[in-house]
Amino acid sequence: MANDLAVSADGLVKLFGQRRVVDGVDIKVPKGSVYGVLGPNGAGKTTTLRMLLGIIEPDEGRRSLLGQSHPRDASDRVGYLPEERGLYPGMRAREAIAFLGALRGLPWKTGRKRAAALLEANGLGHAVDLKIRKLSKGMAQLVQLLGSVVHEPELIVLDEPFSGLDPVNQERLEKLVLAQRDRGATILFSTHVMAHAERLCERLSIIAGGKVRFEGTVDDARALLPLRAHYVPHHPHAGVRALLPADAVERDGGWRFIVPAGGIEPILAQAIERGYGISGLSIERPNLHEAFVKIVGREAAEAGEPA
Repeated sequence: MANDLAVSADGLVKLFGQRRVVDGVDIKVPKGSVYGVLGPNGAGKTTTLRMLLGIIEPDEGRRSLLGQSHPRDASDRVGYLPEERGLYPGMRAREAIAFLGALRGLPWKTGRKRAAALLEANGLGHAVDLKIRKLSKGMAQLVQLLGSVVHEPELIVLDEPFSGLDPVNQERLEKLVLAQRDRGATILFSTHVMAHAERLCERLSIIAGGKVRFEGTVDDARALLPLRAHYVPHHPHAGVRALLPADAVERDGGWRFIVPAGGIEPILAQAIERGYGISGLSIERPNLHEAFVKIVGREAAEAGEPA
């Protein structure tokens, strides 16, 4: 099993003063997957990633990165985009990417060639020779991301990669993540924005208060909440209400309610039998954001936790 994992952690703990910022975190990231670490702001995501990478040491627990118990021994096989962005503003985009690759052992000439190809493939071909100070914030952030993958690492770790990006650059980043996965890389990223995780992640952990509150697939998380129905009778009548669960509310031209444990079929059978009919029916699975709120609590989800 261990050979199938790009990253593993058991019981990671990090103390800042008397506060347990990370409190017994376990993570298992399969090779070749896109894995998300989700949580409110201040939940301990960045500290966890930094411990996994060997940037800071845990106070307790064990971790393995690409088979190495000392993560820095695998550093040339890893690409990392930190939460704090930063490029030399006087560097041109191609040279900035090649420079970041060189820090991971990539030859300069190879880095420049790959940089130009990556910029072109990601809609930034026009920016090859532009200085970083001339780029928009979103473009500069993508350049830094390209610098973290130019050496074709086995593992790519992205800390809040979508933060501050406009929708166009968010879409570019999602495509880049999927392209790197298709190349065979493992992607581990943190975010507090559920939409990206819902589209990209094969598995995820949800962290709140420094603890893992959930681990599994997106569908596993969504299954924590019941299905919802929107039923529109063909012949609206006040008597319809008596057939529906107690939580039913009249909305959007019909009735919305949680599908009961016995299923929706008995309700529909009675509606047809009494002549109300069915003009419209949809069954909806709650989205990942709703599951996230259930797992971490609404206050934490909406306000974030203290940093």
